[in-house]
Amino acid sequence: MMIDAHAYARAGLIGNPSDGYFGKTISITVRNFGARVLLYESPELHIEPQLQDSSTYKSILDLVESVSLIGYYGGSRLIKAAIKKFWEYCSANGHKINDRNFTIRYRSSIPRQVGLAGSSAIITATLRALMQFYRIDIPLELQPTIALSAETDELGIHAGLQDRVIQAYEGCVYMDFERTTMETLRHGRYERLDPSLLPKLFIAYRTELGKVSGKVHGDIRTRWENGDSHVIHTLDQMAGLAEQGRTAILNRDVDTLHRLMNRNFDLRSTIQAIDGNNRQMVAAARACGASAKFCGSGGSIVGIYYSDEMLTRLIMEMKKLNARVIKPYIV
Repeated sequence: MMIDAHAYARAGLIGNPSDGYFGKTISITVRNFGARVLLYESPELHIEPQLQDSSTYKSILDLVESVSLIGYYGGSRLIKAAIKKFWEYCSANGHKINDRNFTIRYRSSIPRQVGLAGSSAIITATLRALMQFYRIDIPLELQPTIALSAETDELGIHAGLQDRVIQAYEGCVYMDFERTTMETLRHGRYERLDPSLLPKLFIAYRTELGKVSGKVHGDIRTRWENGDSHVIHTLDQMAGLAEQGRTAILNRDVDTLHRLMNRNFDLRSTIQAIDGNNRQMVAAARACGASAKFCGSGGSIVGIYYSDEMLTRLIMEMKKLNARVIKPYIV
């Protein structure tokens, strides 16, 4: 039997990156892109390497071109980490794993290193495939915590729960990562919001590689852990924007949500150095009358547009910046 599991890209609508700091966020799945994991029984456990996992090149130039196209990191390490965390969860919770082995392979259409959560999608899809193969049900609210630990504990990647929550729950989700709840339950409080309440959204992303998100978050985390009052206050403000954004969505208050999304980026730019190309994308979108903020850690933006004419103008302006515009397919 061939098991086929998926997880989709995501865009943080508002509140990010406060999710890693006991904050609040709202996020959507972007089903335009996804990671797919295929798993089937085999005599030995085998992870099939993909192109980005290869360590063999025709020449130095071939290596340089490969790194420029797909970056330094492949997906095999993500799958290994996910398998290890799945086994640890099962062992700690009395779930006996039988002796069946498997072969696993993955594919991903999620643009790399532009903040659309490609790494966590591979891990989430892997966990789904493993649960189905071994017939083990992990509570939905705990699945994001396990997925996150694969990256933070095993691979040393700085990240928050937002990406894993939206990829587990899908659609549109409001997330509250209040400290006491997190430390007691090991997960936050997650509320699905009806995607039909959302305004017209666009996503623009750079067609060349951006930055590895863990590196971007590293500086903010260090300053937060060191008690930097400006960073702490700014992240608290971002969390407050998500709470206000939830109300705006439920009330279909597009103008307020537009303002809050812009404010999210403006606050973030006070605690993080913004790459010039990313800032150009935000400025170009706002010049068209749209709102704009990062989907994740940079390389892609999400915002509200008001008309087809505005969307057409957005597409034209982003093309000048080597950026592609899509309308996110959420449901």
